Amino acid sequence: MQCSECGKRTATLHFTQNINGQKSEVHVCDICAQKKGYIQQKEEPYSIQELLSGLFHFDPASFDLQSKEWLNQSQQLECPSCHMTFQEFQNEGKFGCAGCYDTFHDRIDQIFRKVHSGNTQHNGKIPKRIGHQLHKQQEILEYRRKLEQLVKQEEFEEAAVIRDTIKQLEQKEMEDDA
Repeated sequence: MQCSECGKRTATLHFTQNINGQKSEVHVCDICAQKKGYIQQKEEPYSIQELLSGLFHFDPASFDLQSKEWLNQSQQLECPSCHMTFQEFQNEGKFGCAGCYDTFHDRIDQIFRKVHSGNTQHNGKIPKRIGHQLHKQQEILEYRRKLEQLVKQEEFEEAAVIRDTIKQLEQKEMEDDA
């Protein structure tokens, strides 16, 4: 679709306006949208560091007194390996070294919750081409964890059933690989 303003470039922005029951649509290119004031362009595009550091900043006004003290302590915390402070991490949006993960571990849970919709771990996605095999392996691992719990709780009868299930799954996995 061509830009409704200049008629030269492809329209990349589409606006629909509804005023007093009258619907109007505008289809414009980036340049015409800026000229008409539909959008304001930053002088240079956002970098990934700017995006991430925006996610890492907290509004101190939203914290109670105890949290504000915790935030001040966090910002003074420094990695012993690379000497990056938590404040520098917030501004940069990336760690200085692998030691930063250990140093700031308890401080970044809020960030992970924000980025991962409330979760503190990123589980990722499994590619479809190998997904079936990975799901089987995860299922076996889950059964092994359950087996360990049952043995610790001395529930040996249930543990024997789980053990047999694991053996069956492993055997089936070996047959599928062959």
